Amino acid sequence: MTKFHGFIGTYTKGDSEGIYSFIFDTETAAIEAIRLAAKIENPTYLTISENKEYLYSVAKEGENGGVAAYSLNRETGELHFLNQQTVKGSPPCHVSVNRNNQHLLSSNYHKGTAAAYKINSEEGTIHTNPSIAQHQGEHADQKPHTHFAAFTPDEKYITVIDLGIDQLLTYKLTNNQLVKVNHLSFTAGSGPRHLAFHPNEKVAYLMTEFSSEVIVLQYDTNNGAFKEIQTISTIPADFSSNNQGSAIKLSSDGRFVYAGNRGHNSIAVFNIDTETYKLTFVEHISTEGDWPRDFSLDPTEEFMIASNQESSNLTVYKRNTETGELTLIQSDITVPHPVCVKFI
Repeated sequence: MTKFHGFIGTYTKGDSEGIYSFIFDTETAAIEAIRLAAKIENPTYLTISENKEYLYSVAKEGENGGVAAYSLNRETGELHFLNQQTVKGSPPCHVSVNRNNQHLLSSNYHKGTAAAYKINSEEGTIHTNPSIAQHQGEHADQKPHTHFAAFTPDEKYITVIDLGIDQLLTYKLTNNQLVKVNHLSFTAGSGPRHLAFHPNEKVAYLMTEFSSEVIVLQYDTNNGAFKEIQTISTIPADFSSNNQGSAIKLSSDGRFVYAGNRGHNSIAVFNIDTETYKLTFVEHISTEGDWPRDFSLDPTEEFMIASNQESSNLTVYKRNTETGELTLIQSDITVPHPVCVKFI
């Protein structure tokens, strides 16, 4: 197969109307057939079930926020609306699902909460009455801002990252209820944001938003605890302007880490040591746009697509699978206010 379907979550301001789909041709390295796949308000983050039959999205509906479910046609890339669950207040900023598509997790930045929904695995629909975990700051000036929630690779635990209280929290899902079992605190004001596990499932890489760093973590499968191994900057030492870290991704061979910089407007590339799992800096490459919110490797992992939120463009790179380095191919692909890129 040389052509792959993908989806883009957006902010529905300006010209954007919802979730957009596209086709990526690996023979020509071209993005084709960009079109509106689902009309929905502020579908900023998307996730696709492991069986590729369902897509889940952040959802906003007037004064309500929540999550939405779609069935997915793998051949055509078409989406069919199934249902949504929303409540009064701001929508979440992140969604994920477990491997058997029985649980959906969402993170709400404004409310400082993580939610766990049951999914009807036969129909893909989202149930009502999720379990809600409300975070609290340890100090009066700390306001929780939950930014990420996902199952650990062994699916024994759920990792939740709170940017406002600078913590990585570990939960168990017991009788469909979120039960906190562990937490790790980071330097105050660092703003932990997103997490990606190494294929060995024992090491994870965490991106911070405000300190613009990758923190290498050791994961204990026995108790869900994490321990810091290394911290490394994602921006040049002489860069003094505003920067906010965004997405973090790993190559599936466990050799390279990619981290997004909003402000420096770049992707930082790191090599992973095969014995220590510590990082060595490889390069920065410009995203050829403003505010790269997300990026994704295509299914062959020979290419990468980055989304520049404020300049409304996608950037395509060729990836050297031996060195991890990226080479710019095209950057003038217009999509209004793109946030999230996902491939089937």
